[in-house]
Amino acid sequence: MNYRHAYHAGNFADVVKHAVLARLVEYLKRKDKAFRVIDTHAGIGLYDLGSAEAEKTGEWHDGIGRLIEAQLPVDAAALLAPYLDAVRAVNAEGRIERYPGSPVIARHLMRKQDRLSAIELHPEDARTLAQQFEGDFQTRVTELDGWLALGAHLPPKEKRGLVLVDPPFEIGGEFDRLVDGLKKAHRRWPGGIFALWYPVKDRKAVAAFRTALADAAIPKIMDIEFYIRQPSAEPRLDGTGMVVVNPPYQLEAELKTMLPALGKLLAEGPGARWSVEWLAGEAAAA
Repeated sequence: MNYRHAYHAGNFADVVKHAVLARLVEYLKRKDKAFRVIDTHAGIGLYDLGSAEAEKTGEWHDGIGRLIEAQLPVDAAALLAPYLDAVRAVNAEGRIERYPGSPVIARHLMRKQDRLSAIELHPEDARTLAQQFEGDFQTRVTELDGWLALGAHLPPKEKRGLVLVDPPFEIGGEFDRLVDGLKKAHRRWPGGIFALWYPVKDRKAVAAFRTALADAAIPKIMDIEFYIRQPSAEPRLDGTGMVVVNPPYQLEAELKTMLPALGKLLAEGPGARWSVEWLAGEAAAA
């Protein structure tokens, strides 16, 4: 499938992915010591929801469009607040015309001592991204294949941080590259937090991916799955997933507060559900 960011910005998958990203960044901020976020497939950073690409799918209406003004349970609203603050920061009050991608969300949440490495292979997108962060000394934009960054950019000098791997799934083999990339990255930086996004369209491919992760001899792998409907007759994005390696201790409890609220809001039919499952625990590397 083609998951080029511009066509799907702000859809239900982005909502779940970016809500998790925000919780991970908020956790890193609990200590004064600086951290780095490395975004391996950063896109252009900021998306016009009135663009031809966004209008072609209209997916944001059933994602961030539903969430931005929703009345949520108090606990869920508090956990989602950092993410929604980042969305509101790029929009005029009371309007939703633009959607921030992962590098803009991460940068919005950072403190003055933290750093962002935003990596994008597509030349035009990399130039747009660089313009987005022009003059920002805390952000470095690099035109590079994001898979190579899992070797070349690790470990970061800060020794604390997060690697977000969010490929566009434009070509085959992305699930295999996710597993291989994680193995390489984890060898170089076993203490880092890794967040790997994936689409749920081919459920057999997803099942094989999860099995490969469980067999990877990497400890502390949490898998988050979120479905808005039952499997479609034709290939269609029915759900989204996020694998988190070395998740913060409180993330599971936070997810079990956020995901039910998001599930009620974003569901589109029978079969909507969510799950949080450990694919590997502490002893996986033994």
